[in-house]
Amino acid sequence: MMDVMEIWKLLPHRYPFLLIDRVIELEVEKRIVAIKNITINEPQFTGHFPATPVFPGVMIVEAMAQASGILAFKSRNRTLDDGYIYYLAGTDKTKFKRSVVPGDQLRLEVEIVNLRNHWMKASGKAYVDDQLVCSSLLTCAEQKVE
Repeated sequence: MMDVMEIWKLLPHRYPFLLIDRVIELEVEKRIVAIKNITINEPQFTGHFPATPVFPGVMIVEAMAQASGILAFKSRNRTLDDGYIYYLAGTDKTKFKRSVVPGDQLRLEVEIVNLRNHWMKASGKAYVDDQLVCSSLLTCAEQKVE
């Protein structure tokens, strides 16, 4: 549904911090499903942890936040060229259920809880296969970039 070239129009992130590889479902003002492929050649695995590589939990939350940003842009019919950016403004009730390792594919599912003019509250869940890995309530704030 949306490849990385389209994602670049919405998110300011680039390698190594762009954490969305593909969007596979998107319902404006409702929900998004995105994919992040976890590969051993990512820079965080040189130090987290070399003998037993584990994808950092904070990066799972960031991946859900990036999916939220795409959903916010699409729900507001905007792109980066319009001079806006969405920031992760808060997380609540974040829980981790299992480790994510190289070779896994994260499926990020984000649903809007509350959409306002300049912020959005969303419920995010990350899965590997059908196993819940992480859940969090995310708050994203919009800012006009001058």
